[in-house]
Amino acid sequence: MSGTVMLTGKWLVLARHERAAGWLQVWTDLGRAPRTIDAYARGLAEYLVMCDREGIDPLTANRAHVAAYVREVTERPSRRGVNVVSLDSGSGLANATIQQRLVPVRLFYDFLMEEGLRESNPVGRGRYTLGRQRGGQQRGLVPRLTKLPWIPTDAQWMDILEAAKDEPIRNRVMLALAYDAALRREELCSLRTDDLDPAHRTLRVRAETTKNRLERVVPYSASTGVLLSGYFAYRATISRARGPLFLSESRRNHAQPLSLWTSSKVVRRLALAAGVPRFSTHTTRHLCLTDLARMGWELHAIATFAGHRHTDSTLQYIHLSGRDLADKLSRGMNHIHAWRIAKLADLDAATAGTSR
Repeated sequence: MSGTVMLTGKWLVLARHERAAGWLQVWTDLGRAPRTIDAYARGLAEYLVMCDREGIDPLTANRAHVAAYVREVTERPSRRGVNVVSLDSGSGLANATIQQRLVPVRLFYDFLMEEGLRESNPVGRGRYTLGRQRGGQQRGLVPRLTKLPWIPTDAQWMDILEAAKDEPIRNRVMLALAYDAALRREELCSLRTDDLDPAHRTLRVRAETTKNRLERVVPYSASTGVLLSGYFAYRATISRARGPLFLSESRRNHAQPLSLWTSSKVVRRLALAAGVPRFSTHTTRHLCLTDLARMGWELHAIATFAGHRHTDSTLQYIHLSGRDLADKLSRGMNHIHAWRIAKLADLDAATAGTSR
């Protein structure tokens, strides 16, 4: 059964819209990752459901119709309810989630334009536009919020490590590798035994497991190497076969590859046990890249380590905490600030003398 047939079975509305199914088949044939195809299918299906409910023909929908969909997803409460850690959209869905819902709708209309079925895309996109007065940035339908990634303080990280002491060795190795190599969750769970080179303490992140299909080789620390040695001995009690590095130990999926869902559950349990609820599967990546910046690594070196095609992506991950900025301010600008404050103090003293 092809991926598209499976998706149209999952999202029945896609089967009712021939052009939508055809668009998904194109992306499938182009070799897009299954998770990407699934996300596209979900986003487009939600839009088509609204069109069906409101009696809108998606092939002729205009910007007002798309705006109605934006309003719907903006006001939609999150299914996670009280489990939502933080919100940035003022509603139940994060701004990034709303942006993700719009991507497949925009790409679908791009496809219809290429097929000659439409003359314009009602979704549009933020882009530099020379035709506007003085040029400038044309905004998309939903303003994009760019937030600095959150990283734990040193005290919070120690709390996480303390909580991790009670975890099985597999979970401790996953935490160590996730930080050491700045791995995404998918990259970590997709590691295979032959991806590691213990002699040189490096691991290979295969292109097919990465977000942008860029293969890279990254190092891990000696401490992580010690943990890995212990885990390999333990893993042999579950399976001696080569293959996925991290295996499930549940009765239902014993010795099967560890799922992304199980990995997320482990991290969530750690976060709650440590009293650091904002800690997530991506936090270790944020923290590693920020630490590399603190150590003085050049931007391009960090981008290579992270597997980014462009340094613009790296800049979204790298930031210095307020404490780091305060330390720099204290060391490098102390005399300037002292001079300025001294002048203010002199002015205050002069004013006090006059008042007497």
